[in-house]
Amino acid sequence: MIKNYIKIAWRNLTRNKSFAITNLLGLTIGITCTIFIFLWVNDELTYDKFNTNYKTIYQVIANRDFKNNIYTDRNMVFPLQKALETGYPQIKNVVMSSYPNTLLVEYGQTKLKKPIVTIGGRYFDMFTCKFVEGDPKTALAEPNSLVITQSMAKSFFGNADPINKVLKVNGQQPLKVTAVIKDMPGNSTRVFEGIQAYNFSDSLVKKSMLQWQNSSWMVYVQTGDHPNIKQLERDINGVMVAHNQDHISTYFVFPMSKWHLYSDFKDGKNAGGQIEYVKLFSIIAIIILLIACVNFMNLSTAHSEKRAKEVGIRKTLGSDKRNLVLQFFFESMLLVLSAFILSVLAVYLLLPAFNQLVTKQLSLDLTDPVFCVSALVIIVFTGAVAGSYPALYLSSFNPVKVLKGTFVAGKSAVLPRRILVVGQFVISIFLIAATIIIYQQIEHVKDRDMGYNPNNLLMIPSTPSTDKNFSAIKNDLLKSGLIKSVVRTSSPITEVWWRSPAPSWDGMPSNAQIIVSGIATDVDFTKTMGIKLLAGHDFAGTPADSSSIILNKACVDAMHLKNPVGTLLHYGPKKSFTVIGEIDNVVMTTPYEPVEPLMVLYNSGGSYCISVRLNNGVRPQSAIALLKGTYAKYSPADIFEYQFVDQEFGKKFIAEELISHLTNIFAGLAIFICCIGLAGLASFTIEKRFREIGIRKVLGATVRQLLVLIAKEFLRLVLIAFLIAVPLTWWLMYNWLQKYAYHINISIWLFGAVGVIILLLTMAVVSLNTLSAATANPVKSLRSE
Repeated sequence: MIKNYIKIAWRNLTRNKSFAITNLLGLTIGITCTIFIFLWVNDELTYDKFNTNYKTIYQVIANRDFKNNIYTDRNMVFPLQKALETGYPQIKNVVMSSYPNTLLVEYGQTKLKKPIVTIGGRYFDMFTCKFVEGDPKTALAEPNSLVITQSMAKSFFGNADPINKVLKVNGQQPLKVTAVIKDMPGNSTRVFEGIQAYNFSDSLVKKSMLQWQNSSWMVYVQTGDHPNIKQLERDINGVMVAHNQDHISTYFVFPMSKWHLYSDFKDGKNAGGQIEYVKLFSIIAIIILLIACVNFMNLSTAHSEKRAKEVGIRKTLGSDKRNLVLQFFFESMLLVLSAFILSVLAVYLLLPAFNQLVTKQLSLDLTDPVFCVSALVIIVFTGAVAGSYPALYLSSFNPVKVLKGTFVAGKSAVLPRRILVVGQFVISIFLIAATIIIYQQIEHVKDRDMGYNPNNLLMIPSTPSTDKNFSAIKNDLLKSGLIKSVVRTSSPITEVWWRSPAPSWDGMPSNAQIIVSGIATDVDFTKTMGIKLLAGHDFAGTPADSSSIILNKACVDAMHLKNPVGTLLHYGPKKSFTVIGEIDNVVMTTPYEPVEPLMVLYNSGGSYCISVRLNNGVRPQSAIALLKGTYAKYSPADIFEYQFVDQEFGKKFIAEELISHLTNIFAGLAIFICCIGLAGLASFTIEKRFREIGIRKVLGATVRQLLVLIAKEFLRLVLIAFLIAVPLTWWLMYNWLQKYAYHINISIWLFGAVGVIILLLTMAVVSLNTLSAATANPVKSLRSE
């Protein structure tokens, strides 16, 4: 019986090739999009799940209440890890970790910069690392030991055994390789290539163990299977209050399962994060699949007249409704299965390009149980949804009416089909409008006044040698005629590495607690960065600069200083600073949020990077060659690297631009599938009115009049969809924009433009389908009358 069903289904599909190809195209595109989205979503949902202790690892985080806002801080004090190791039964393990530092690593003539973390505690007992060589229990037991990844081992040693080889880090610290681990998975929150341990017998480390104020490390705790989280948080808060009287911070633990997907905090509360995009694309996948299914329904019922006599004869010969339903279901399942096979091939062909777009290393493993189950769900869901309505509708034909010629196929299906097409139009309008709004929002933020000029501005890393010879380097660069100005800073202009409570001042309200970001700089800061001075002056390189401070406008406003220049501020132990200047607000962190209060201190000693402003009209290649030569002259042992500030700042838009690109692609494909469905409905309408069109032509109707006649019905559907889609789209996108403090206002003209686009698409599709019937010889349609 099943063999017969398949054979008949195959014959029907090969007999109606245009019908089968059109349906196959829509289903293939829909399933291909769904598989791509599944791969991306699955990768996002499985972040960090390779860790054996995934469900019991937590990061210690603090909400710091500075009155003007609550800042959620992942930086902890150095001694906290040791303090939590004993005396707390719920805690099985505590690990402290630095942020990955990109350090210069040398072996022989090979010099490379690699991200290395420094840890305290039993790291490998908490986090899962697959050891290729070495013992995880003893790998970091000795001081100056280093565990490296396979890729780092390959970079320095090729195929040679790296164990017990000595690497020099930052030109001075020799570290012995004691173990090799596999590279961290692409969906790991913690990414590095080397791990070393703090030496707690070292004098500097011992001194750090007494400092309960400086927060610069990450602390993780591992609990049992059923921890009392509230009690655990009370214990951590108790430790911090006991040691540093920290009354502005509330400490809590954040589970590993939320590190990637729920990483955003606003005013001390979790505000989601990447999970929003996971939900968005999951919904898009379902929508695209449903659109493909709706097309199948429309096209199947549009061709119902061709199957009416077949159904009538089958019923007359004894087929019951159940057999007919199964027959039509087998046809839809056969088509869906064929589309799925084509989709898998398409995914294999397009996966390298998709990986490049999403900057991941996704792979399609047909033997993966998760994929097999998901594939089965997609096939069954698509086949059931796409085939259910046509199967039930076609099998319901009355054989007597069909064979007598009094049955009008498709009449009872007109309203459901119109509803489905209106739904497709609603989705199309939403996708087009959402795509435009996302693009406008990104461009709006890109056009925002950043407070400095990122063009013609380069950054190169500082080293002890460049700091020692900075005056000579600056002089050489300025004398070249290619460079306008040079400055060194404690952090890049595109990032904030330092936050603290604001300085106090005379007349400061007793309840004023303001958090400020900070940066230390040498002379020519405002000149090099292109920052506007609103009042006062920049640092001049005199001894007075060491007790001077510059504030940005946001900081002046938060402190309510009317005339900031000359104000005496108190910051740190018995240290006073005089405000010498007020600068415009500079966007250093996310461009979607208000600018943070900033204080700029003077430091003519150590630095992190050197920023160089090129003269107008200078070719970047010439300036880079000059910088490379100067760097080699004064810091020959170090690797020369450079970054264009505008490119570094552009990286802040990567996530939103990726979402925009993906939305554009999937929206375009969804609209294309909608057009196929529209063509199906137009085909059905023309098929039903073919004789009417012939009669009207005989009576003198023009092609234009016939096009208007057919198009009227579809224009009504567009109008209904437009009235539904506009308020729905506005509400959804308005709520999306509220997550950004700096955002666009949705223009009513945007919906007008989208309406015109949909109208033109509809007219184009309908006209192409109608034109052949409107220009055909009426004799062909009336010869049997």
